Amino acid sequence: MGYQPNLLASTLASKKTFTFALLVPEPVSAESYWSKPITGVKKAFDEIHQYGVQIAIYQFKQNDPAMFKNEAELIIESKPDGVVLAPFFSRESKEFIEKLKERSIPYVFIDSNIKECEQLSYIGQNSFQSGTLAAKLLDYSTPKDSTILILHFAKQLDNMNHLVQREKGFYEYFNRNEVHRTLITKEIADPTEEGAEKVLTDLLQTTPDIKGIFVTNSQVYYLARILEKLGMTGIKVIGHDLIKENIGFLNKSTIDFLICQRPEEQGYNAIIALFDHLVLKKEVKAENYTSIDIITKENLDYYR
Repeated sequence: MGYQPNLLASTLASKKTFTFALLVPEPVSAESYWSKPITGVKKAFDEIHQYGVQIAIYQFKQNDPAMFKNEAELIIESKPDGVVLAPFFSRESKEFIEKLKERSIPYVFIDSNIKECEQLSYIGQNSFQSGTLAAKLLDYSTPKDSTILILHFAKQLDNMNHLVQREKGFYEYFNRNEVHRTLITKEIADPTEEGAEKVLTDLLQTTPDIKGIFVTNSQVYYLARILEKLGMTGIKVIGHDLIKENIGFLNKSTIDFLICQRPEEQGYNAIIALFDHLVLKKEVKAENYTSIDIITKENLDYYR
């Protein structure tokens, strides 16, 4: 007769609990990028906690792969039913994932994707396409004979999959379209370290034909501060993420474009994906790409 049991009612009646572990970078402030996925996670928790779902949050510093590894070990020891993680460091993430697979613990990626890892789902931006978009914007907005700088504020760049993919997408645009530009890639481990500002200042002053800069993460505001300090104008700047530190420079046109990816949605949808899979026994889509939004000072007030 087409009868189907009510899985939610059955879950409530059984009083079974489900524990989800969240492993993400530690927000550097209440307004920073990584505070936003946590907001989405808490929203999801408010909707599903009555079905016996508990969420444990584990965090690591963005420049500390050893801390990531330690927090991952704590998660394994806690024996969760499912895990949401930002695979920030590729090597350490793969080690963690092998342990999850050995224990048949499903896991969902947010923000960055490692395709060969057989995750339950990925929820986030297509990092490669994000880099391609940045290249197109700078190609259209800078003189054809100018130099473009790709700037990474990152320690152990080769271990940060999402930044590597953004750079690959950026270069692929120019290769595919046979656009002959001078492209320079520069890595600065930590923009707050002593000497980092001098390194970038020297590069800008000794390479005056740089007319476009692509910063591959949300720390583009460090570059904007240096450009203002030097009084340098006429350089098109693209960065990532609508955080408080970037908004002021966007309004002043020191930053021209921000590429955004709706991080609150990522946190919310990742928890719901685990809930659908473990509690409702529903099939979960393997890849769930969030939108790649271009924000300028002209549409900033209308973006949510």
